Amino acid sequence: MIYELRVYHCVPGRLPDLLKRFDTVTLKLWQRHGIEQAGFWTVAIGSSNQDLYYMLKWRSLEEREKKFTGFLADPEWISARAASEKDGPIVASITNTILQPTGFSSVQ
Repeated sequence: MIYELRVYHCVPGRLPDLLKRFDTVTLKLWQRHGIEQAGFWTVAIGSSNQDLYYMLKWRSLEEREKKFTGFLADPEWISARAASEKDGPIVASITNTILQPTGFSSVQ
């Protein structure tokens, strides 16, 4: 199993809009595409309270490529994303890291 850590750095004041989009649209579409989340976090104490951290679980990079590409091309996602950004962009930038558990990790 590999894990993908994604950090969405929101446009100031738009984090609530991003959270709403995940809660009402994105997670349902991920389920349809077989994308499995490992968790979501916002920053309680740290450098920015405008960031969303989340992790996805993948069996391989090939699985990630197939499923995430399918999700990004989904017409329902494209439409929902455009509607959620009618008042301007929500995300200023995204940081993406693929992580591999160590042999002694409690998560494998």
